Amino acid sequence: MEHQEIMTTYLAAFIRQLSAMGIRYAVVSPGSRSTPIAMLLAEHPDFQIYMDIDERSAAFFALGLAKEKRKPVVLLCTSGTAAANYYPAVAEANISRVPLIVLTADRPHELRNVGAPQAIDQIRLYGTHVKWFEEMPLPEAGEEVLQFVRQTAARAVVTSLQQPAGPVHLNFPLREPLVPVLKPSPFASEVPVAAIENFSGTLQLSEETVEIAAKEIREKDRGLIICGPMDIPGFAEAVVALSEKTGYPVLADPLSQLRSGRHGKERIIENYDSLLKDPKWSGRLAPDVVIRFGAMPVSKPLTLLLKKVKTAAHYIVDGGNGWRDPVKRGTTVVYSDEIEFCKKLSNAIVMNPFSEWFAMWRKLNQQARQIVTASLEAEETFDEGKTVTELAAALPDGSTLFVGNSMPIRDVDTFFQATDKKIRILANRGANGIDGVVSSAAGVSAGCGKAFLLIGDLSFFHDLNGLLMTKMHKLNLCVILINNNGGGIFSFLPQADEPEKFEQLFGTPTDLAFEYAVKMYGGSYVQPQNWDQFRAALFAYKGGLQVIEVRTNRAKNVESHRKIWLQVSREMERYFQGEQQ
Repeated sequence: MEHQEIMTTYLAAFIRQLSAMGIRYAVVSPGSRSTPIAMLLAEHPDFQIYMDIDERSAAFFALGLAKEKRKPVVLLCTSGTAAANYYPAVAEANISRVPLIVLTADRPHELRNVGAPQAIDQIRLYGTHVKWFEEMPLPEAGEEVLQFVRQTAARAVVTSLQQPAGPVHLNFPLREPLVPVLKPSPFASEVPVAAIENFSGTLQLSEETVEIAAKEIREKDRGLIICGPMDIPGFAEAVVALSEKTGYPVLADPLSQLRSGRHGKERIIENYDSLLKDPKWSGRLAPDVVIRFGAMPVSKPLTLLLKKVKTAAHYIVDGGNGWRDPVKRGTTVVYSDEIEFCKKLSNAIVMNPFSEWFAMWRKLNQQARQIVTASLEAEETFDEGKTVTELAAALPDGSTLFVGNSMPIRDVDTFFQATDKKIRILANRGANGIDGVVSSAAGVSAGCGKAFLLIGDLSFFHDLNGLLMTKMHKLNLCVILINNNGGGIFSFLPQADEPEKFEQLFGTPTDLAFEYAVKMYGGSYVQPQNWDQFRAALFAYKGGLQVIEVRTNRAKNVESHRKIWLQVSREMERYFQGEQQ
């Protein structure tokens, strides 16, 4: 049997097993050494291929697609630095628990470390940022090798999905010639695929263990249920039911999927970031019990509160078997399926829906919401906070919103109010970088059909080439670009008080005319001059790539935010003074 036939049979067995495991999407970048894998993926009828010329963009695109689908996506590139360009997205996928199957083609062993072109050390290239690495054998004939290949494909899928989910890396050394045999197609006839199944259960707690937690919670009224970034269907209803039983309010990060949807919102506190800005009220809002789900929330004031509360019982519930305690205040780490934990704990507690503690949080939240709403309604010039509220009002029911890091996610945290509309909010909050955001949003759009992206100008510039995917694959992505001509988040940090070097080192204005870049990628561009034009642009969006650029002022934005926080603080002072009278 010739080399090409052996290679084709070997790789086809691998790809056929991926298909049998339910994998349907592959993001591929062009290259020579990866030729046989790319051609066979394209040949298989079950795979949808997304070509992305830039490997860094491709990796983030695959990340977004996998995040939206909640399923593994194959990522393929050639040898050399192409694989190194995957690194940021692989790190993000690992921390944010997104399943990816990373396939890197490589030079055969005789061409390594001898000065051959396009050859770098790809063995364990991503280090601890992947859950599993395997150096694949060179293609050879024989049923034993083919069975290993099939098992490796199955193991890659299963490992990427096992909690905590994440990326795996398989490195394929391949010899020339690299073109596989496609006539006849290796997938034309039915070839039995050995059933390699995996039955994964969920982590469960015994009734005795639940009772230990229930006893402590029954004895303490001042508790908080804190939900950080997570995306688990069915969790919203379960955690609201737990809140009703405990009397504990639910502090919901915008990425918790709790601020929108059909579930009850009476228990949801979305304005906690504003309520906690003034440290003099921390003592009044400090809990005796914390039950925390998901990754750490975006809010820094909430993080500071948790650090200050040194005596509270702090339960960290994680169905992914992780260790998410950056504030180092956890007293009990609970490895349990989050929904089952809520249900079992709810069953062990007598109903206490309207405690004085809960009533206080609900009242303060309502007051903060009224202040935010009134302040932004009066804002006639473009404001970053109002951009969020206007966007939330305009988004159709069932929308998916991807949010950039830095200021956009913080503004969504502050200004996105609870709504009965179902709006899925996603972001790259693992490593929290501004890189790859456009590409990730494009991947999300590929998965759901149409997506919206809220992003800042520096992050948009950082990944402009991600727009090529919308052009190549005719994706529907509406980008709301907040352009304050620089790094707006730094204006809220202490270095802003050093104006002599601030603009050079932190403000970093670029003075870019984004209209030309958008047109280069075949998109439509709108720069509204007032709020009516902004709303009109949002409502007029039907599909394709559209960028709506909202130009704001960094200094004014800081002033607007601080004005709202001051009003909230004053209202809290009135509330607590009235409580004492």
